[in-house]
Amino acid sequence: MSFQKRLQAKEFVVLAEMHTPKGVNISRLVNDARRIKGRVDAIVVPDMDNGIMRMNALAGGVLMQQQGVEAIIHLYCRDRNRMALQGDILAAHVLGIHNLLVVRGEEMSQGDHSEAKAVDDVDECGLLGAIGTLQKGKDMAGFDLDGAPTFFSGASLAPCADEAALEREVAFAAKKVAAGARWLLTPPVYDVARFAAFYERVKGLGVPVVPTVFLLKSLAIAQYIANSEPGANISDELIRRIRKSSDREQEGIHIAGETVAALKPMVQGVLVQTLGWEHKLPAILDVAGL
Repeated sequence: MSFQKRLQAKEFVVLAEMHTPKGVNISRLVNDARRIKGRVDAIVVPDMDNGIMRMNALAGGVLMQQQGVEAIIHLYCRDRNRMALQGDILAAHVLGIHNLLVVRGEEMSQGDHSEAKAVDDVDECGLLGAIGTLQKGKDMAGFDLDGAPTFFSGASLAPCADEAALEREVAFAAKKVAAGARWLLTPPVYDVARFAAFYERVKGLGVPVVPTVFLLKSLAIAQYIANSEPGANISDELIRRIRKSSDREQEGIHIAGETVAALKPMVQGVLVQTLGWEHKLPAILDVAGL
């Protein structure tokens, strides 16, 4: 059953994230995909996430499909104008990719090409609307298409540092749903109780909400996120748990797996992010009982 059909049937979906290489050596990406084939419902392929130049998501999505794993590819407004975006969307359909995730691109200044110029020809709602227009057989300029594509599109939610930011994000998410988002992806969850309160605010938008679970690889990473990312909600208790562990790497795997298991009764799916440690995905799923 496809990712779309599982969500629509209110079945629990398991997603994993895999980055394309910074180069053309695809062996690791392909091997990681093969390793978890049959254990995840789809693989999310970011497109130059965090402002790092890599092989684009379209190629990565095709590689996933070739391994027999359904792909979901990122679309950003940051890097391409409306013509290029529409061209990529049409290409995705022809290449067998029918799941799109419209996300916010990070600032170029934080990436490895800091002098690159952002495009931002349209915003997230505009891009979701463009996908819908293409599916109706027209481009953004109103010209007819010779064959219309089909997609199942989602959108992402941004982290929120306070109540005011949360109000703005929920209102923006409602606009994205109205523009065509059929599901929503949340930022990483480190505190399930806090997420439950957040979930009460967004589940009324009428589309499935899929939280992200991020693998904390080390104490240093956990401390960095706790200190620098607004709304991360990494507790002192969680930091102490990692610090006291005799095997901090394994502790991070257990925390991620336990978080997935705790979220499962509440939501319709999870996305597991391992950021380079995709070989640890099976262990996380083992802990989660999936």
